[in-house]
Amino acid sequence: MTKKILIVEDAELNAELLVQLLEEDYIIFVAEDGAAGIQMAKSEQPDLILMDLSLPIINGWDATRRIKANAELAHIPIIALTAHAMMGDEEEALACGCDSYLSKPLDEDQLFEKLAYYLED
Repeated sequence: MTKKILIVEDAELNAELLVQLLEEDYIIFVAEDGAAGIQMAKSEQPDLILMDLSLPIINGWDATRRIKANAELAHIPIIALTAHAMMGDEEEALACGCDSYLSKPLDEDQLFEKLAYYLED
């Protein structure tokens, strides 16, 4: 069964690049803000979420907290994506409930390693 990935990313170019990278192997859904990401997590029940942290409406940290607080969604692995690779950002992402962290620009090998880790049957 093909795994589903939800990409929560407000930068259209970044979202398109991720879709192009992943659409051959996965079913992809895209949300452009944190609120839409939470709604789509509920409606689509993805196997994994790639969560940008700097999002409009509800930022990625708060969206992650809300997803992880929902008993029906808490099991979904969330990989934080951020261009803000500052000291402490990874710890903050993990503290809010993200399962892993990748900084932008994304390293494709690292991305695929993490996807394999979280999505292997």
